[in-house]
Amino acid sequence: MIKFLLAVLSVYALMHAFVYMRVKVLLPGRWWPCHALLLLFFAAMILAPIAARLLEKSGNHWMAVLAAGAGYSWTGFIFYAFWCFLLVGAVSVLFHLAGTLTGFSLPSLSGRAATVAVLGAVLAINIYGYIDARNVRVERFTLRTSKLPEGVERLRIAQISDVHLGLMVGRGRMADILDKVKAQHPDLLVSTGDLVDGDIDSIRGLPALFADFTPGLGKFAVIGNHEVYAGLSSSVQAEQAFGFSVLRGEVQTVGNTINIAGVDDPAAVPDGTKDETTLLKAAQNGLFTVLLKHRPDPESLGLFDLQLSGHTHYGQLYPFRYFAEMIYPYQNGPYFLGKGSVLYTSRGSGTWGPPIRVLAPPEITVVDIVRDR
Repeated sequence: MIKFLLAVLSVYALMHAFVYMRVKVLLPGRWWPCHALLLLFFAAMILAPIAARLLEKSGNHWMAVLAAGAGYSWTGFIFYAFWCFLLVGAVSVLFHLAGTLTGFSLPSLSGRAATVAVLGAVLAINIYGYIDARNVRVERFTLRTSKLPEGVERLRIAQISDVHLGLMVGRGRMADILDKVKAQHPDLLVSTGDLVDGDIDSIRGLPALFADFTPGLGKFAVIGNHEVYAGLSSSVQAEQAFGFSVLRGEVQTVGNTINIAGVDDPAAVPDGTKDETTLLKAAQNGLFTVLLKHRPDPESLGLFDLQLSGHTHYGQLYPFRYFAEMIYPYQNGPYFLGKGSVLYTSRGSGTWGPPIRVLAPPEITVVDIVRDR
């Protein structure tokens, strides 16, 4: 873990070094205190996310919130500053080569004006991302099946995923998400992991907020990797206090209507835990089976009808989705996998890290399971 953290910090520091080399043109060349102050600010921002976690664990909630707000917001800014300066640098090289070959004088993309323009574009991207991250969409998806019992014509499931309640996402955001869920009048509410990502004791009113909404067939949740990082025992207790039945390698038949199975994220699974295939084989009773699994890596085709997952955030910050796709090719929306199994991967309802989403809008998923006549 320490080696991984050092590797991440090294890459993050190199991004800052690259951006510094591009923005130093805006500073007085001979007045070194300006450069020193900027470098100190960069160092503070690099360490701010770590400081936020340490402050949270030591009980300094509001200091942790300030450190997280500054550090993670800056992460979004430096991410796009890095990519935009890299793109402008590449275009500048192409312009130079084209000018050399053709003899035409092409505009320069270096200097103060170009640097200010890039920083303005980065700021605009972050403002857009901040606004869009709070505009939760409702995505609808319908499946027809012959596995609903007589008299049940439609069953509606609402899925939330990757809310990341903690320092950056609190009661206000959760209330907005739940209001949109309630408006859909679902029979079931499910959370497919990473609902909790921090010290929930510091977020007052959440159990009462969830208690105001109890669908007819209940609320079910599974563990994601961030519940493990935040403290598995306290995360499970928090979600149970919210009214969720936390499924940890188990399956329940709800209302003699539908099977709901849930498995832990691999980050939480101890040796000897019943594997997913064995669990699902035990649930073959002829009813429609929904598998709740945080990561979108389907393994047991033909043993579930619908797998609901999250985890990837669809990259959250474009173009990060293309890197995530190398590990998780199923990132956004329904995938018909064969053998009667369908996977739906949510883009996520909240944010992790930077409080922005760029070309990866948050969602609440509404799945209508309709009786096939």
